[in-house]
Amino acid sequence: MQTGKLIVFAGPSGVGKGTLLRSLLDKHPDLYLSISATTRPPRPGEINGHHYYFVSRDRFETMVAEGQLLEWAEFAGNYYGTPRQPVERAIAEGKFVVLEIELEGARQVRKTFPEGMQIFILPPSEEELERRIRARGQDSEAAIARRLQRAKAEIAAADEFDLKIINDDFDRAIAALEAALFAVVPAGRVQ
Repeated sequence: MQTGKLIVFAGPSGVGKGTLLRSLLDKHPDLYLSISATTRPPRPGEINGHHYYFVSRDRFETMVAEGQLLEWAEFAGNYYGTPRQPVERAIAEGKFVVLEIELEGARQVRKTFPEGMQIFILPPSEEELERRIRARGQDSEAAIARRLQRAKAEIAAADEFDLKIINDDFDRAIAALEAALFAVVPAGRVQ
């Protein structure tokens, strides 16, 4: 059995990476999406163990101290991280594991898995990114301001990634993602 592959999927909050990723997974259910742990409360409709592992701040800090996370970062006042064991197990089983994470997490993963493919999703413009964040209707003005400030720093770091895709046209962005993944994945080899 061949070893799997790690695919890091990052971009600023509100860029549409979750929507792109859901579409990609619907079309290619054999890709394995890693589930992150977070200290933020669930949003309406989110299920523990399916969308995220929702944990207390104390539990998260214990996970960090015990080396149970592949990467972690604090974002908008909450911790996010990738539990190490499920990712390593899936890669060892030959699966292609997709991590949807933020910039700091991607940098940490790059050190641990330099052979992983890193993809950064860009907004068409900062104005469009702000419009998308506001359209969610989930954040206070202070949270929106923090997300936009963070987005500027993340966009400035996009050149660190193997591939940049501008999410200005959904179908074109999906096609670019598929082309990148299936160039990485030999024909008939996605598991």
